[in-house]
Amino acid sequence: MFKLEDFQNAKKRGDLIRLAEEKEIDLKNALRDLRYEEELRVLQAELVTLQHWIAKRKMRVAIIFEGRDAAGKGGSIKRFVEHLNPRSMRVVALSKPTEVEKGQWYFRRYIKELPNPGELVFFDRSWYNRAVVEPVMGFCTKKQYDHFMVQVPEFEHMLYEDGIHLIKFWFSISKNEQQKRFSARLQNPLKRWKFSPVDMKGQQLWDKYTKYKEQMFAKSHTPFSPWTIVKTNDKRTARLESMRHVLSMFDYPGKGRSKLTLIPDPNVIVRYYRHVPQIDI
Repeated sequence: MFKLEDFQNAKKRGDLIRLAEEKEIDLKNALRDLRYEEELRVLQAELVTLQHWIAKRKMRVAIIFEGRDAAGKGGSIKRFVEHLNPRSMRVVALSKPTEVEKGQWYFRRYIKELPNPGELVFFDRSWYNRAVVEPVMGFCTKKQYDHFMVQVPEFEHMLYEDGIHLIKFWFSISKNEQQKRFSARLQNPLKRWKFSPVDMKGQQLWDKYTKYKEQMFAKSHTPFSPWTIVKTNDKRTARLESMRHVLSMFDYPGKGRSKLTLIPDPNVIVRYYRHVPQIDI
């Protein structure tokens, strides 16, 4: 156990590490946390540099975070935007459509949320609600679903032709890990609001979710708008690697000055293809 004078005498982090070795104090978890925090800090700094370049060049970038409940979408977005300039960044998390919106073209409520010139927009769920959640839960008709699946590649091709950079993440979580996170939410008063009856249905309808997810990939994974799968059973790794993926897609001035690798781990981040191994099958 460290004593007060140990902290007073230590001038560097390395001093404490050496002292811990002498006292046979296990710092494995603490060192892992420190490595994560340091990598996160550096990647967030890179994102600040990227955002400045996007704003200067008047680019429009939209990043979609999709996945099953408790896959870590919101937590990742939180780390992405933590130090970004709010004047040229937005997080979009739409609630269920109003009666008026239900009578409109499905994509209309999302079109008005697309990035303006120089802006970076993060979608915490998106128009892909209609590809998975809505048909699984019976929130749309088969006709509405079929209509959407025909239109979505055309819609995204129009975004591509208009110059919008669209990045699509699918956060993949195993069934057991999802159940653990649901239980943790219920036990944490600060996170209990995240849990809903729909979440528990997600466990009961796991195979149905899988079926619609695979159909979504098959019909909306295109050369101009591909899906990127992120394995998220380890939340922290998923956050860091998804950041690396975004940073790797742009060639901005000063990129990589930190010397930290910006190439995502292929064991965590993978471009969708039909036979790609997935943990949420």
